[in-house]
Amino acid sequence: MTAGPSHPPLAAPSPWVARFADLVANGGTVLDYACGSGRHARWFAARGHPVVAVDRDATALAALGAVAGVSTVQADLEDGPWPFDQGRYAAVVMTNYLFRPRFERMCDLVADGGVLLAETFMVGNERFGKPSNPAFLLKPGELIERTAGEFSLVAFEQGKVASPKPAVLQRICAIRGSAMGTLPQSPGGET
Repeated sequence: MTAGPSHPPLAAPSPWVARFADLVANGGTVLDYACGSGRHARWFAARGHPVVAVDRDATALAALGAVAGVSTVQADLEDGPWPFDQGRYAAVVMTNYLFRPRFERMCDLVADGGVLLAETFMVGNERFGKPSNPAFLLKPGELIERTAGEFSLVAFEQGKVASPKPAVLQRICAIRGSAMGTLPQSPGGET
């Protein structure tokens, strides 16, 4: 699901991604998976991370072409050939996207000690609009199930959010392997 009429480009990073971004190794390469308009690619690049932004939308990728620190890969992540070799990333960021048949391959791109930051729609979102197709909606606890054994869970949330528009989401921050990350401070200053 790339940015389009139903998903306008967002300038600010997801608060979930921003909250756990400090877990990504300094200067580590970040993969913005199904990047859409590239809000996370731009944000991580501005923080000094080399970023690879991948999407099938050539127009969205063209707009990222001039962003320092961002390289782009145009690929159909659902039907096309897999665009990645054995490359590993310090972080893989996936938001507002789900394609189960390649979820495991996406997770395999996270390096040992690297971070998976995922946030997408889940069952219940159909009450608020698109996506409403069950193929694009996570089941309760699905991100935990899909990362169990390979990743150490740092944080997980699921439920209804009110902004930027009402939606039902599921979010995970996990580290590949048995490494333990330092939790960021909450907005109120507590850990």
